Amino acid sequence: MILVKKMPGDTDETLIRKFSRKVIDAGIIPEAKRRQFYLKPSLARKQKKEEARRAKRSYGTY
Repeated sequence: MILVKKMPGDTDETLIRKFSRKVIDAGIIPEAKRRQFYLKPSLARKQKKEEARRAKRSYGTY
């Protein structure tokens, strides 16, 4: 759970920015997108293997 405490002189905008930064740093958004739908373990392995193949191919072009 992410908590943001209001310090003296903080505005609402500052608190929203602090909260957003903490959410991004914690990686909550990508995790929620990943868990949005159930992915069978066999399909997860297949997808991971395909991503590794793509990364390896794009890495070799530089």
